[in-house]
Amino acid sequence: MKSVSAVIQGLTRREMILRLAAGAAAGAAEVRAAVAHPVYKHLTNAAIHLQADVEAAKESWTPKYLDAQQNETLILMAERIVPGASKAQVNRFIDLLLSVDSSENQRDFSSSLSALDQEAVRRFGQVFRSLTEEQQDAVLLTMSTESATPSEVEKPRSSRHTRQGEGPGKILHSRRDHFENLKSWVTGAYYSSEVGMRELGWTGEFVFDTLPGCAHPEGHV
Repeated sequence: MKSVSAVIQGLTRREMILRLAAGAAAGAAEVRAAVAHPVYKHLTNAAIHLQADVEAAKESWTPKYLDAQQNETLILMAERIVPGASKAQVNRFIDLLLSVDSSENQRDFSSSLSALDQEAVRRFGQVFRSLTEEQQDAVLLTMSTESATPSEVEKPRSSRHTRQGEGPGKILHSRRDHFENLKSWVTGAYYSSEVGMRELGWTGEFVFDTLPGCAHPEGHV
């Protein structure tokens, strides 16, 4: 059971995400697109946000959606995108969010991890989790800077895959699309965690006016 102060803290963080989303709605198109990502819809849900905090802190934690290999890949990939992601237990947070997400978003996430492994094998002959940090960076850099060339990982989604009322959604065609999908999950989870918030100067009362992003020197943007 979380203490009263912990619950208040969690709600304060949720309020901050809501303000970020509201501000982004009037911002640049690329910022609005980022906020439209599934991770931000989860983060504005108080119940799931608090549940994720509780689940991530459990010593007996095991993935609900990811398999062991996907979880390992996510941990390594997240750390390369945002140093400190492991400390913030980003993989655990994302796993819970995925476990309650739509089959479409689950499929997109798995496809993006597959694209990551495919590029790793193409470049270095091994899956992403088996590469050195330098090789992992090279894979992420290639994917993040690739032009919109169709990927062999995922074929266009037919209309029957779209849930009622959601609209057609975005189809992930290129390796860059897959990278941006993974990056959004990681940065959304990290910068809504206590570790990520405090890194940006949050004290429990301060509220940001703009959406935080991946801005570290080695960031893959």
